[in-house]
Amino acid sequence: MNVKKAVFPVAGFGTRFLPATKAIPKEMLPIVDMPLIQYAVNEAVDAGITDLIFVTNNNKREIEDHFGSNLELEKNLIQRGKHELLDVVQHTLPEGISCAFILQKTPLGLGHAVLCAKQFVGDEPFAVLLADDLIDGKGKSCLQQMMDVFRECQLSVVAVQKVLLADTPNYGVIDVLPGEDRIAKIQGIIEKPTPANAPSDLAIVGRYILVPRIFELLERTVAGAGGEIQLTDAIAKLLLEQSVYSLQFQGKRYDCGNKLGYLEATIAFALKHPELSHDFKKLLLDFVECTDCV
Repeated sequence: MNVKKAVFPVAGFGTRFLPATKAIPKEMLPIVDMPLIQYAVNEAVDAGITDLIFVTNNNKREIEDHFGSNLELEKNLIQRGKHELLDVVQHTLPEGISCAFILQKTPLGLGHAVLCAKQFVGDEPFAVLLADDLIDGKGKSCLQQMMDVFRECQLSVVAVQKVLLADTPNYGVIDVLPGEDRIAKIQGIIEKPTPANAPSDLAIVGRYILVPRIFELLERTVAGAGGEIQLTDAIAKLLLEQSVYSLQFQGKRYDCGNKLGYLEATIAFALKHPELSHDFKKLLLDFVECTDCV
């Protein structure tokens, strides 16, 4: 089976970025000139996804507006002869891509957000992308690399990367057999372990391909770490029934869920932006050399 549906959990409040996120969803914060959610959607579409499912809340209408039409803006751009910009705003989504928006009435965690999408996903494998994790794939996007693994095994696949042991309380951490390559069969998984209890330094980041069985397991999953329904707890149950694979993807992940990671992503993407790269690099060098600026 091919993966054609993707779930985007976007119901969080983005409290780390207050007051910026008081009125703007954190997923709409721009990296240079494109919001975080657009990067995640582009990654999904480029990997062959055709059905986009956004799990949102009542205060995030801006995401739906972003992927819809703005006739007044389009008319203004036509009148001003801004045809390149018109093409940009008219093609935030390619032809043939569908969107569904589902309300998560209570913020009960990532596992609960994924469960909210059950009726739209149905009985087929699906992807989950967290827009906070902006991943610049090497050669292929992270999700495309995962799709390659899924086509071979037809089983769930999660993206992982090595982290400092001191940071394991922020992640779901997996256990794999020693000597495994980039693709490994997961032996166990723990949500937010202390460094002393972490089974490895391999942490799950915001990309998943999951089989539909995960929904039934999520329905039976009780609140875990942080008082939330954890997706990793349901994956741990899935491991008792079938194999789940991890992929150490090739590329660079930017953790845009925190301010420093967000700034790092902004710099990295500005440095390779076709319109800005040369001048921005000069600006950075001038800033570093300016003793009054630091």
